[in-house]
Amino acid sequence: MNFPHHYVVAAACRPEGVVRLSAAGVPELASQPPKQFGGPGDVWSPEDLLCAAVADCFCLSFRAIAAASKFSYNDLECEVTGTLDRVERAMLFTEFKVVARLTLPAGADADRGHKLLEKAEQTCLVTNSLKSAVHLEASVVVQ
Repeated sequence: MNFPHHYVVAAACRPEGVVRLSAAGVPELASQPPKQFGGPGDVWSPEDLLCAAVADCFCLSFRAIAAASKFSYNDLECEVTGTLDRVERAMLFTEFKVVARLTLPAGADADRGHKLLEKAEQTCLVTNSLKSAVHLEASVVVQ
């Protein structure tokens, strides 16, 4: 893997309506402001996309760590809540709460699963790139 990597995303908009987000080889996304900023609330917003990036990166980080560790699991569900606040007259995300639920097959090592979830939080490149605090709440279920 040679570094640096470069990721190019384009955005296009008119005075009203959706912002069209595009990148090579992937479907276009529509974006609008969230309801909290007067948007319609029925399409992705930049705030939603940032939280989605945190959740997605956490899941993909866990998947890679589990594969490298030869750790079997049934399912990982992740919900991210981003807190947007005003700090010193600037709006910014002050926290991302990551709630992860890992489901393991019968007889699996739940403690090891929890440790791998924590490692995924520590190695997620998206959260490592943010200055906001990130808090993981993890639960592991053995079926």
